[in-house]
Amino acid sequence: MSTAAHERELPSTLSIPDGNTSSSPVPQRSALIDLDAISQNIVTIRRLAGSALVMAVLKADGYGHGLVPAAQAALRGGADYLGTAVLEEAFELRRAGITAPIFSWLSAPGSDYEGAIREDIDVAAYDVPQLAEICRAAGKVRRPAKIHLKIDTGMWRGGATAEQWPMLCSAARRAQADGLIEVTGIWSHLASADEPGNPSLFEQLAAFRVALAVAMDHGIRPKLRHIANSAATLNCPEAHFDMVRPGLAVYGVNPLPQQYQTAQMQLRPAMTLCASVAHVKPAPAGAAVSYGGTERTTTPTNLAIIPLGYADGVMRSASSRGPVQIGDGRYRVIGRICMDQFIVPIGQDPIVAGQQAILFGPGDRGEPHVQEWADAAGTIPYEILTRIGSRVPRVYGQPER
Repeated sequence: MSTAAHERELPSTLSIPDGNTSSSPVPQRSALIDLDAISQNIVTIRRLAGSALVMAVLKADGYGHGLVPAAQAALRGGADYLGTAVLEEAFELRRAGITAPIFSWLSAPGSDYEGAIREDIDVAAYDVPQLAEICRAAGKVRRPAKIHLKIDTGMWRGGATAEQWPMLCSAARRAQADGLIEVTGIWSHLASADEPGNPSLFEQLAAFRVALAVAMDHGIRPKLRHIANSAATLNCPEAHFDMVRPGLAVYGVNPLPQQYQTAQMQLRPAMTLCASVAHVKPAPAGAAVSYGGTERTTTPTNLAIIPLGYADGVMRSASSRGPVQIGDGRYRVIGRICMDQFIVPIGQDPIVAGQQAILFGPGDRGEPHVQEWADAAGTIPYEILTRIGSRVPRVYGQPER
């Protein structure tokens, strides 16, 4: 979505006005993206990662921030590698002229491995049949494929089981000897790194070390061993190995529980989600608000209509709970969130149509954090950020601080 028509380049500083927005360049609804925050988050991550390389994970359109702009910002901050879930994302980065190393890890049979090899994109092999398909593509292209072999260390998602791992290593050694592949990496994924002290973290790290030893016994000596996601990057140095793979942290959100966050983890949220108030109207006490009348006003109040809804990624499960800031006031959603809009009771506060309502942002002006919306919706910040829809323009610049 990087350079799609719905995105707009604006000056480096964007104003989020307190009054009428008739002269503001900010659209009626927008996700303001601070690319400098992404760059600075990478700087912070690099410091915490020590000697390990940093792969900035860009899946799901850069966690909703825009694939190509987020990639460019991460590279400006010093990212060594870029990571995508699917090849289509990796191809888009190459079409945008990005030449940095890219690893793409989620492919089904029939994927365009030939294209990946031609575009110098690293791919993953989870088992022997997948490795064989990649080798056939490499033979057609007449270039070795760069492969990261995946071991399942206990998450039971993608990757070879401990029983399958020796066979995969043996097949990879033969393919490498035949010049069809280069085993660039060995990797896995942690299930509970955002729960410090969870025994599974240490069990998975131990299983990963065993898998590395098995690979070495089979003559596989990759340059990159990697298992650390954002949480492990921030809080588990023993998981860093040769490279870390932060995702959420790149965009300024710390996945660790609050008590484990430290001053060294200086991450800045890069997205501010806001919209202009569309309408303000008075309502009496006892008014049944929105679909189903699930909530009534308790006193006479004015109601502000905000033109964002679940079609834009504002989750319906946050109905009657989602926090909003308008001017200096904090409010919450009343009643159900609709497809295109929701409602907040503002009492008798002097709010008018055209003022900016901020759902979440970096917090410089006391606005809610994305974690508050995740809590309200009963989900995680990852889902909130990646659900922001395509009709919400991504506006690149810095919100006024």
